[in-house]
Amino acid sequence: MKLSHFDFELPEELLALHPAEHRDESRLMVLNRKEQTIEHKTFKDVINYFDEGDVMMLNNTKVFPARMFGNKEKTGARIEVFLLRELNAENRLWDVLVDPARKIRIGNKLFFGEDDSLVAEVIDNTTSRGRTLRFLYDGSYEAFREKLLELGETPLPKAIKREVEPSDEERYQTIFAKHEGAVAAPTAGLHFSKHLLKRLEIKGVDFAEMTLHVGLGTFSPVEVEDLSKHKMDSEQIVIPAATATKINQAKIEKRKICAVGTTVMRTVESSVSSKQELNAFEGWTNKFIFPPFEFSIANSMITNFHEPKSTLMMQAAAFAGYDFLMDAYKVAIKEGYKFSTYGDAMLII
Repeated sequence: MKLSHFDFELPEELLALHPAEHRDESRLMVLNRKEQTIEHKTFKDVINYFDEGDVMMLNNTKVFPARMFGNKEKTGARIEVFLLRELNAENRLWDVLVDPARKIRIGNKLFFGEDDSLVAEVIDNTTSRGRTLRFLYDGSYEAFREKLLELGETPLPKAIKREVEPSDEERYQTIFAKHEGAVAAPTAGLHFSKHLLKRLEIKGVDFAEMTLHVGLGTFSPVEVEDLSKHKMDSEQIVIPAATATKINQAKIEKRKICAVGTTVMRTVESSVSSKQELNAFEGWTNKFIFPPFEFSIANSMITNFHEPKSTLMMQAAAFAGYDFLMDAYKVAIKEGYKFSTYGDAMLII
């Protein structure tokens, strides 16, 4: 398939700037692949599509406040620094993106905080916007990490064109987030409230947790028309042995196994045995899923409505069927569904 197959006109007012007032009250479109039907529901109605013994696979990564603002030494120019990943804890080396990048060269120093309590030196150029920073901080590693948390802000995607608000700290995080390491939230999981999780648990639905630390590569534009030439950035994943056992048992029992989000789908499809079973795994994945694709583990999926030409939309199309998804997106636009990170949800069964 080609990149141009995933282009469509998305009215700007359908890009959600804020989440629904209550997590589980966003809208839900249900796509039935077998019947080729579309239903309009509220997210909490998702409980009606699952039974005792079914499994929901969740990504328990936790977003850290990765966006910081500093000032360049001498000129005082304001520079945005986006923390991507820690390269070396002992030397406080970080892989970052800087904006505006043209002003930031090797040897430059950046000062953070009103009292300049944190300083970073640029020690390498990695990409056009990428730099390696060495943070200079007088204190323990724990105190340094606390300082990063204090100075950082919630890394809302650029598509949300507004300032970060205090409520984002809670709402741009799933309620089952545990392991810090993501610079973007696994958005399908944002629709689950504590109350809905409890109701699913009482019904006998099982949860299988895994981790994919979402990187900025999730939002990187695809720049090649031939999708087979696109390379995803690598992201760290962990599938615990207990999670693999639970999911494989559900497969044997022919239960519904639901991937909550594209990150979960990429995680499980990165570690499938020749017998189509899920293997426990800890490492990295750069799995890119686009149509046509044979899925091995999940037989249902929850995802958001994604932006044109995004890898997230391509994966949803691979699961729902390209034509069916494109029809559903036309319906979504006509019905005023909200798109992107804080938007509405889709359940594909």
